[in-house]
Amino acid sequence: MTNYKALFIKKIGIDLGTANTLVYLPGEGIVVNEPSVVAISLVDNKILAVGNEAKEMIGRTP
Repeated sequence: MTNYKALFIKKIGIDLGTANTLVYLPGEGIVVNEPSVVAISLVDNKILAVGNEAKEMIGRTP
């Protein structure tokens, strides 16, 4: 019998810091290390970018 529960359960560690967001997977280490930045459109409130891509947009006017 297949253990379907094991397909969906995974232990992870998430650090939602003020400067950076990190995701840790056991056996793999840190798999995500991005700035805690989100770029949002002023026109329609949609997310334009997150992480490094959003940080590069700081101070730019679309």
